[in-house]
Amino acid sequence: MKHYPTARPHITKWDERHVLEALRSGILSIGPYIEKFEKKFARVVGTKYACAVSSGTAGLHLALIAAGIGKGDEVITTPFSFVASANAILYVGAKPVFVDIDPVTYNIDPAKIEARITKRTKAIMPVHIFGQPAQMDAIMNIAKKHKLVVIEDACESLLSTFNGKRAGTFGQSAVFAFYANKQMTTGEGGMLVTDDKRIDALCRSLRNQGRAPNMQWLDHDRLGYNYRMDEMSAALGLSQLKNIKFLIRKRRELAGWYTKALAPLSHLVTVPKTARKATNTWFVYVIALKNAKLGRDALIEKLKKRGVHTRPYLPSIHLFKFYRSLGYKKDACPVSVATSKRTLALPFYIGLTKRDVACIAKILKDTMTNAI
Repeated sequence: MKHYPTARPHITKWDERHVLEALRSGILSIGPYIEKFEKKFARVVGTKYACAVSSGTAGLHLALIAAGIGKGDEVITTPFSFVASANAILYVGAKPVFVDIDPVTYNIDPAKIEARITKRTKAIMPVHIFGQPAQMDAIMNIAKKHKLVVIEDACESLLSTFNGKRAGTFGQSAVFAFYANKQMTTGEGGMLVTDDKRIDALCRSLRNQGRAPNMQWLDHDRLGYNYRMDEMSAALGLSQLKNIKFLIRKRRELAGWYTKALAPLSHLVTVPKTARKATNTWFVYVIALKNAKLGRDALIEKLKKRGVHTRPYLPSIHLFKFYRSLGYKKDACPVSVATSKRTLALPFYIGLTKRDVACIAKILKDTMTNAI
């Protein structure tokens, strides 16, 4: 029986060569690969500055600090996200205010944002989920009207666009992540991008324990963090970035195969849809069960026994025990809650063939049909 993992990084001999060159250079941190990676990334995304960090979570933390978000402030965001987006808000002492999602794209619903704005609201943090941006024109209009900072969590949507403009270029700053299941990887790692020179300089200091570039070694002028990216990760990132058009093209091809293969199952599942004005670079391929009685979690276990590894994508953050202990209500954001109960990510990685996708679709159909 063939096994299909949920995700797998695409690593080439070219990638290995870059990493080995960095490893053999003797400079394993704060070296030339970081600088090259940052400059190349800024050019590719379309921002003036890019600051490499140890993770997307670290980048979000620094972006919030740089925006002046702190204790008592509120940041509007989505509950349908990886927990890091909300956790970063808690790191700075602020409160995540969850706004429900659009039932089709699963991104934050702009029509529901203004009702959650209070005197304490300082920022909006949209999360560009699963590979496509939120409705940034509406979000930016709301932010301008209420004088709010916009920080984009673009960790899942590298090089996607909304209305012809790339994710990560709308707000004051944005953050991308390079975990092994992303469009490109550095193993761990992230990148904070901005057009603001002050924010870039501050984040470079904060990622390196608060030391400014013109300071002597072991001299520091502010509280900082160890959020540096190492040279081997940067070398891998630089190599992957040079191949990014291919990586995204293959993911789009794979998504197309899935959509076609799952068309006969339209009575059982809803396939992902890309919004008008948006382009999708496909972080994951997430389907939603139309019949809740099938039992999403039971289905995941049955598929696993047949070699198809899937995952629930995504739990709603405000339902986590820790967030419930902070006072978040179970019945808030009903669209997000309902979506979380029905969605799962299918195996999605470069290396799957059209035949593999057809096989996975057949296993899914057989398993769901037998469960009815």
